[in-house]
Amino acid sequence: MNYNNAKFFASYGKFEQIPEPSRAEIAFSGRSNVGKSSLINKIFNRKSLARVSAVPGKTATINFYELENVYCVDLPGYGYAKVSKSEKERWNKLIGGYLGAERDLSLVFQLIDFRHPPTADDLSMVNFLIDGEFPFVIVLTKADKLSKNQRAERREKLKTELPCADELTIIEFSAETGEGADEIRAIIEEIAEES
Repeated sequence: MNYNNAKFFASYGKFEQIPEPSRAEIAFSGRSNVGKSSLINKIFNRKSLARVSAVPGKTATINFYELENVYCVDLPGYGYAKVSKSEKERWNKLIGGYLGAERDLSLVFQLIDFRHPPTADDLSMVNFLIDGEFPFVIVLTKADKLSKNQRAERREKLKTELPCADELTIIEFSAETGEGADEIRAIIEEIAEES
């Protein structure tokens, strides 16, 4: 699979705008500023395919990226407090509408900041994915920011912080070093081959 051929396909600000699914989709979900755009850029070997911002809540649309026979779908970050109530409602409708629709959703990469315990929003999302029987993988971002000991400590705590932790596929990822990128690419390739 040639990741360099990945390209931006479309952006949608309202669920009603999203066309019917035409191919398998792989979604990237996580709270604001968890590193979704950085992960997408790393996976696709690009500097700015997905716009990276230091400002949380920047991705307020669902962005579709075309990669051979699959779409990679960047969902808006959740849990950012400094947006209006109406904007939060729009995001919720957008994310909820997307995940609640009959789409060809092959997998969700659920991103969680490795440095901190999962937020209440992270846990709500993980429980939503479990309850809805969505196939998903946990990606622990910003792994390079932790020492070896801190990582071991966080790994141990995650066993009790995450529901069904012992049954989950968990990948430690760093956009800086590229750690975990090959594992994520291998999963994407497997889905593309089956599609």
